[in-house]
Amino acid sequence: MEPFARVTSVAAPLPIDNVDTDVIIPAEFGVTMERGGLGPHAFNALRRFPDGAERPDFVLNRDPWRQARILVAGANFGCGSSREHAPWALRDFGFRTIVAPSFADIFYGNCFRNGILPVRLPAEVVAGLMDQAGQGANAVFTVDLEAQLLTAPDGGTHRFEVDPWRRRCLLEGLDEIGATLTARPAIERFEAGYAARRPWALPG
Repeated sequence: MEPFARVTSVAAPLPIDNVDTDVIIPAEFGVTMERGGLGPHAFNALRRFPDGAERPDFVLNRDPWRQARILVAGANFGCGSSREHAPWALRDFGFRTIVAPSFADIFYGNCFRNGILPVRLPAEVVAGLMDQAGQGANAVFTVDLEAQLLTAPDGGTHRFEVDPWRRRCLLEGLDEIGATLTARPAIERFEAGYAARRPWALPG
């Protein structure tokens, strides 16, 4: 997993509450176990007409937001089913940070497992950031995980909180397996000692 320390980018405004995982990635695209390749289908119903043509008024079909690495969203983002394909699609699209007043719990945890930083801020703060995000190419945001600080285009700063374990894993680019393997020397010492003390308990 790619480490996350800081991202500086325009932010795409998505002023919709209760965006569920089926909106983020429709079920028909969720049959793969590959994390890559889902980005083109992210927000498919919002981005495209039934014939596949792009909807010109949707924010992610317009410059400069096609290249946005930050998404500013409404409350309860990522609700609905627990499919992990939703953060896969967002990450493959290019997003590294999602800012919202609140997230569905399972989606929130899945973001960290897939290299995305979900940032929770008060609704009134997010509303102001949403307005700034809509200003276009000159409205650049910086999200600094080390400092746990979001800097808005107007120079305003907003502190956010991240669980220390999840923060460490994102900074070091570790999922749960990778984090466990950082303790490999201790695990191997335990296994060697266990084998010496209880040889009868080991497979023959």
